Amino acid sequence: MGADTGDTGSAVQAGSVAYQPGPTLPADPPTPAATLDAILDQRTHEGEAGVAVAAVTAQWVVFCIGERPFALPGRQVLEILQTPPIHFVPGCPPALEGVIEVRGTIWSVLRLDALLETAPGPVTRRNAILLGRAAAMQSGLRVDGVDDVLELAPDAILAPPADLPGRLPGLVTGVFQHRARAVLALDLERLFTAWRDGL
Repeated sequence: MGADTGDTGSAVQAGSVAYQPGPTLPADPPTPAATLDAILDQRTHEGEAGVAVAAVTAQWVVFCIGERPFALPGRQVLEILQTPPIHFVPGCPPALEGVIEVRGTIWSVLRLDALLETAPGPVTRRNAILLGRAAAMQSGLRVDGVDDVLELAPDAILAPPADLPGRLPGLVTGVFQHRARAVLALDLERLFTAWRDGL
């Protein structure tokens, strides 16, 4: 006798298992926006989400005048030279040491010890000249030695001390620690303005 084929849609062949649909489950309720915000905030704090952003840093040239360390923004220092021959110019004020020639260009040379009223160190092989440029002026800057060129985040520079002596309060823009010493940050715009105004 042949198999009953009256209802081919419900026939089950030997060895197969009939599919029995389960009960329909209710859809998950939508997650409230407040809950999403909380999850994102938690993941951000736990470092599970978000893209790390590199800290913005700026370059600084650290140098010394006598025993005191200073620094200038790297963007204002074009070049660091071993002290070339400096040609004296008669009648110049004490802070202007003379002029130098750098690849066919004449540069004035200012004595930072005189501008900053800081005692200079001895003449040694470490003496250097920084070729500095600001918006309206450029000049060589005589320093006793260059100690380092480093990168600093903005929050590494603190407000300048309130007890700075002499001309320093109007010339120092901040202070930071380097090699266990307090380095006074300068700005060429202020230095050159003070020079042009006759200090």
